[in-house]
Amino acid sequence: QVQLVESGGGSVQAGGSLRLSCTGSGFTHSTVCMAWFRQGLGKEREGVASIGTAVGNTYYADSVKGRFTISQDKARKTVYLQMNSLKPEDAAMYYCAASDIGGCLYLRENDYKKWGQGTQVTVSS
Repeated sequence: QVQLVESGGGSVQAGGSLRLSCTGSGFTHSTVCMAWFRQGLGKEREGVASIGTAVGNTYYADSVKGRFTISQDKARKTVYLQMNSLKPEDAAMYYCAASDIGGCLYLRENDYKKWGQGTQVTVSS
């Protein structure tokens, strides 16, 4: 059962941009937060950005602040991650996730119960 599906990953040179999209049945009327996590090879999964669906407040990991932008299109039940000025250290599998709990600011992985399959981002130097 697929609840969320990511798209938009690919390969770019350092300094380039990508826009990731996430949509699916996991984005419901009860969804409080949508978030992006990422996991590089041999690394733990980390929170990247989140958005409170009701008001649209956004939160970012320090490592991406000023370069990435999370946004939502509620009518299309879609969340985006615009990634600019990409660095090699941004290379990872990027996952979209939905939470019905709240606390979007904290990007707590366990709060998110619905996940996509991931989309790969590669950044070459």
